[in-house]
Amino acid sequence: MVGVVLVSHSAGLAAEAVALVRGIAGEDAPVAAAGGTVDGGLGTSLDLIEAAVRSVDSGFGVVIIPDLGSSVLTARLLEEDGRVVVADVPFVEGAVAAAVAAGTGASLADVLEAAEEARAFRKL
Repeated sequence: MVGVVLVSHSAGLAAEAVALVRGIAGEDAPVAAAGGTVDGGLGTSLDLIEAAVRSVDSGFGVVIIPDLGSSVLTARLLEEDGRVVVADVPFVEGAVAAAVAAGTGASLADVLEAAEEARAFRKL
């Protein structure tokens, strides 16, 4: 199953986003949080993102969904063609769409596409 990593500047935001995603996609959804810095501050950590990628990587690929700014730049350091991709998608909507697609056994490309379709989700 394709894994999903949520990268935020805030450890709390990343953890709560994972909880929300699992509440919708299922408790077994292969989703991990990589939020904040190693010392618990605001920011991003390559080490935390790498650990999160390893924790959800079952050999089918990983989609990383960053929140903004430096989390995008840091996540892009881990991109590997056909294995680890960074999605340019809304944080919450993209995470839910990616995890639901991953739960169906979709391929890496299809999970990424599902996340990208979240850009068009309307609330009204």
